[in-house]
Amino acid sequence: MVHVVHATHPDIIKRLKRAEGHLRNVIGMMQADRPCMDIVQQLHAVERAVAAAKKALVHDHIDHCLTHAVEDDAKTPQSAIEEFKEITKYL
Repeated sequence: MVHVVHATHPDIIKRLKRAEGHLRNVIGMMQADRPCMDIVQQLHAVERAVAAAKKALVHDHIDHCLTHAVEDDAKTPQSAIEEFKEITKYL
């Protein structure tokens, strides 16, 4: 399988960098003995940013890679279905 960079990858990278920034902030907050409520709120932001990036990547894969798999004469429709099942376990 050939790896292809999709147009949505830069947006996904931005989401992951946002999560990275939130996570660094959480570490700093813990080192500064900030209140637990503040820390957990930032951790929630990390989870949401990572989840949004994962969802965008899975949808991108479905939109592009699986479409090409269905159109590819070398693959069977069953193999495209199996690939779809495999990727959806990450949603």
